[in-house]
Amino acid sequence: MISKVYHIPVMLKDTVNGLDIKPDGTYVDLTFGGGGHSKEILSRLGEGGRLYSFDQDLDAQKNARPLKETYGTSFTFIRSNFRFLKNWMRYYRVKHVDGILADLGVSSHHLDVGERGFSFRHDAKLDMRMNQTAKLKASDVLKNYTEKQLAEIFYLYGELKNSRKLASIIVKARANEEMETTGQLTELLKPYLSYDREKKDLARVFQALRIEVNGEMSALRQMLTSATEILAPGGRITILTYHSLEDRMVKNLIKSGNVEGKTETDLFGKNKAPLKAINRNVIMASPEEVQVNPRSRSAKLRIGEKWQR
Repeated sequence: MISKVYHIPVMLKDTVNGLDIKPDGTYVDLTFGGGGHSKEILSRLGEGGRLYSFDQDLDAQKNARPLKETYGTSFTFIRSNFRFLKNWMRYYRVKHVDGILADLGVSSHHLDVGERGFSFRHDAKLDMRMNQTAKLKASDVLKNYTEKQLAEIFYLYGELKNSRKLASIIVKARANEEMETTGQLTELLKPYLSYDREKKDLARVFQALRIEVNGEMSALRQMLTSATEILAPGGRITILTYHSLEDRMVKNLIKSGNVEGKTETDLFGKNKAPLKAINRNVIMASPEEVQVNPRSRSAKLRIGEKWQR
C-alpha cells in the first residue's frame, strides 16, 4: 500500500477530472510522488489504457511497486526528471498522449523527512536534491556562489525584497564558518527578518535554494514546451502550481503557446496558440481541503486543451 503519510495529493478529483479521461487513452503523470494522482488515473482506465509516471526521487520509485503489481503493463514508472518527457515518450514509441498532469513544487514528503534538508523546521544537512544522485547541494550554492548570484536567486526565485542584504550576510558569515546545516542558515538569518514575516521569509529563502539546486525553472520550461508538442488534438493538460513563477509560465503557455507569453497570430489575426483554457479563472482548493491539507492553500490549478484544428 502507498503510505498516506508520504504525500497527500492536492485537489485530487479536480486535477484528474480536468484530464477528461478516456478509458483507452494514454496519460502521463509527471510528478508521481506518493502515487495518489497516478492511482486515481489508473482506476479510470480500461483495457488499452496506459499511464506513464515520472519522478526523479528514489523514494517515489518505491511507491510505484504496488501500482505495478496491481495494473501490470497499463502502468510504467520512469525514474527521470520530467524535462526529458519527449525523450522518454520517443523511447517508448509514444507519438501522442491524451493527457498530462503535473503537481509542481516540493511534496509534503520532502518537507516532512528532515534529513533531506528541504525545511527549516528540521535541523539537517543542507541538501535539497530531489534527485539524490545529483551533485549540486544547497550547501554548495551557499558556499560557492558569489554575493551577486545569491542575491539574484533570492530575488528571482524567492521574491525577497531584501535579497541583497541576505546574500551579504551569508557571504560574510561563510568567511568564518561553512554553512552546512539548515539550523545554521536559519539561526544566521533570523535576526535580520521581521518577527511577523520570519517563517514566510525563511520559507522563501529555502524555496529559492531548492529551485536553484534542482534547476526547476529550466526543467519546467523544457517540459511545458514538450508537453504541447506530444499532446494529441483534444488532449488535456492539468497543472498545479504553488508560486507565481510557476503559475506565470503555465498561464502564458495556455494563453499564447509559450512560457514567455509572446502571442503569435496567423494571416487572419487569429491566435496560433496550440492550447485553449478550460477554466477561465484559476481553480483553488476548497476551504475544507485546505483545512485537511495545508499545502493546498497556495495551489492553483490550470487546465488547457489542445485545439482540434
